[in-house]
Amino acid sequence: MNAMLAAAVVSGGCTGSPPPETQADGAVDNYHGETVADPYRWLEGNDAPERAGAPRDTALDTRIRTWSEAQNVRTRAVLDAVPGRAALETRLRELYKTDSLSSPTVRGGRHFYFRRRGAESNAVLFTRDSASAPERELLNVNKLYPDGRTTLAWTSVSHEGTLVAFGLFKSGDENTTLRVLDAATGKWLPDTISGKAGGVSWLPEAKAFIYRKLADIKNPYSGQIFYHRLGDAPAADRLIFEQYKTGPLAHTWGPSARLDRTGRYLLLSYATSTVGNDLWVCDFQDWLATGKLKRTTISEGVDAVFHGDIRDGKTLFLFTTDGAPRGRIFKISLASPQRSAWREIVPQHPTAVLGGFSTAKDFLSLVWKENALRRIELRDFEGGSPRTLELPGIGSPGLATDPETNDAYLSFSSLNVPPSVYHVALDTGKRSLYFRPAYAVESDRFTVVQHFFRSKDGVRIPLFIAHRKDIKLDGSAPAVLYGYGGFGIGMSPAFVAGALPWLEAGGVYAIAGLRGGDEFGEPWHRAGMLGQKQNVFDDFIAAAEWLVTERYTTPAKLGIRGGSNGGLLTGAALAQRPELFGAVNVAVPLLDMLRYQHFLMARYWVPEYGDSARSADYRWLRAYSPYHHIKDGVKYPAVFLEAGENDARVHPLHARKMAARLQHATASDPQKSPVLLWVDFDSGHGSGKSFEMQIRDTADVWLFFARQLGLKF
Repeated sequence: MNAMLAAAVVSGGCTGSPPPETQADGAVDNYHGETVADPYRWLEGNDAPERAGAPRDTALDTRIRTWSEAQNVRTRAVLDAVPGRAALETRLRELYKTDSLSSPTVRGGRHFYFRRRGAESNAVLFTRDSASAPERELLNVNKLYPDGRTTLAWTSVSHEGTLVAFGLFKSGDENTTLRVLDAATGKWLPDTISGKAGGVSWLPEAKAFIYRKLADIKNPYSGQIFYHRLGDAPAADRLIFEQYKTGPLAHTWGPSARLDRTGRYLLLSYATSTVGNDLWVCDFQDWLATGKLKRTTISEGVDAVFHGDIRDGKTLFLFTTDGAPRGRIFKISLASPQRSAWREIVPQHPTAVLGGFSTAKDFLSLVWKENALRRIELRDFEGGSPRTLELPGIGSPGLATDPETNDAYLSFSSLNVPPSVYHVALDTGKRSLYFRPAYAVESDRFTVVQHFFRSKDGVRIPLFIAHRKDIKLDGSAPAVLYGYGGFGIGMSPAFVAGALPWLEAGGVYAIAGLRGGDEFGEPWHRAGMLGQKQNVFDDFIAAAEWLVTERYTTPAKLGIRGGSNGGLLTGAALAQRPELFGAVNVAVPLLDMLRYQHFLMARYWVPEYGDSARSADYRWLRAYSPYHHIKDGVKYPAVFLEAGENDARVHPLHARKMAARLQHATASDPQKSPVLLWVDFDSGHGSGKSFEMQIRDTADVWLFFARQLGLKF
């Protein structure tokens, strides 16, 4: 049957004929007295919890692989036939080949930064021995691994700037291996630590560091913190702390840790949910001497965020949302860390959200978000003398500081402004250009505006919109609306190179600041999680309706786009309001919300979404789970689902099952409004792609929208 399925797709795909009928099975579950059908359970494969402990069914693996490859053949046939691919890919290559540069990290006077040039699949780590010294290429995975599928996931530079720890993974699996190189010579040290290793924090003199890894790479809930001396075998590393094995906190992200610059203190954090963590301060030198980790509690059992920075081995600057859902900062003497001795130096703002802070030699740098726009403020270490840092315009700023100097680096971009980097002297506020890419972008051709609209329940929601200045807002423009709405991750008007050809061709691009993000603080996040998750979908649907009402577009010309939690968003919007959209992109999504928690690391997200094993949670999950709300005979718009076979976060089963269900259910003409699935067998949650794969995948999304919404490249 599988061979026949593939053959049918190959023969019919070029003409846009319907996909072959996917075989359904009779799986039915009972949730708290209700029966729920799951007709495509077999597409979960060997990772289904019911198969735990059973021998691997290789025939099932082959069956799913054959089915996925057949879907890919049909998707390629449809998308490759869209006019304009050559022109679009040419423009995307021109944009993606433009040099980009990160803000530098300065350690021991040496500068470290990432530069991406031309058709490189990955950014390259460069260094300068001083601000004015010539740059040297330090780590280039493009040369080491020419197929482009090895990713440099993270770096950590020692305080002296002499050594760099870094993590590599392949084909998007995020299973990082930790390595170390000498910054002067580029030579790799023999130290090699596997097991999704990262979170490196160096001790002074660069002879040792702490790091996080998994005890079992197959168990994402097995986090451990280790101490490693350079030159030692990983088996000799000393365990500092590990994830709880039982109880309600056994399936969170677990522990993470960071040393202060003196190496005296360890800040140990343990994730209790997606909105909170416990935090302790430990005398690390005492642990080295005795092997006993004595934890001084900063906060434990409080449903809030706590993170901090220790200066000079004496003072903890602590950010928290405890008692301040928009954030505040305390100054704590480590000699007297009890709560009664904390001093509040940055109180909660009446309206703005404190997104975090960093320290320079003489300043605290605060990131505020007000009305979904970011600004950066400098204060002294008592929280006084506030001064707002001048920005180049309305956009997305970030400030990289160094605790040892007052030199900082400002990164800035907007929807129509490519990312640039500026050197800022914090004591004077003087700003000078450090790097600006030579993008062939006529920023003045576009307008970027912010609007607010009312959601279903009357809540005011921010919306950023970009388009060419000369287009007519008479409802004739194709438009794409993007959203995320979860985990306290907010939206801001940052540059998206892949969307630029869409804007140049006359399309509208909009970004909605939905509940579930951080636009208005932790209450905004909590208003879009657990039993309030429907608010996020209502906000997104209201944004789409506003774009139509304000004559930016029409439903037939409106597309929506989202990935991961944003894929859940677009999947839910599709299921709830199919008539409102002309095209829907659902990337690396969560869609079966009754079984999601059984796969990969998804139990991390139970505090965000809930667990169908609990009756109260089941009720709200069942009310919106996209896979379970697809109905036979409904005219669904065109849908493009994307999945990564090596995804370590969201299992590809969600996209597979949704594609099968939609292809069976839709009453739309499959030639005009196809349901397409692309399973990338060489990538994960969007990472691990070569330059040409990135071009192909970006072009696929925008050609899909162009085909369905009537835009020509």
